Amino acid sequence: MQALLGTLVTTAVGALSATIGVLVGGIVTHRAQDRQWLRGRQLIAYQELVSHYAKFTMTISRAHAGRQRWDYDWGEWSAALTRAGLVAPADVAAEIDNFDQAINAFLDQVARDARTDPLSEEEFAQANRAPAQAQVRLVNAMRRSLSKDQGELPFWIGGSLAGRPDDH
Repeated sequence: MQALLGTLVTTAVGALSATIGVLVGGIVTHRAQDRQWLRGRQLIAYQELVSHYAKFTMTISRAHAGRQRWDYDWGEWSAALTRAGLVAPADVAAEIDNFDQAINAFLDQVARDARTDPLSEEEFAQANRAPAQAQVRLVNAMRRSLSKDQGELPFWIGGSLAGRPDDH
């Protein structure tokens, strides 16, 4: 009888241990998948935001250089800011806000009719200096949020060739 009881207890403990192992493994796997999904969403949102910045900066720069009309879908820019902010950790979201403020100041200076009132290359570079510096801080915060192994970039990337913070 005791042998049977010992066998039942051993079997029950083994089954319970296996069940707990499966549950813990499922929880750990689910958390890892959630983190991987979030990291993937962050990367997409970050790429989209930086891409929009590069596109509209280049569009405006070329328009002023060529004294041409320009237009941009600012609704998409706002949506990209929102999407990035939704998946970003708090420190990156704060840098997104700082970047947006720098962009708004930039637009106050450059969002004019480039056909009749163009900025010189030097004026455009000066107007773009603060956004370019804010972009460096933002990109580095994004890189840190994706992987602690990412080193910081000391230089600005994308957008107009004028106004890189390391040019002056």
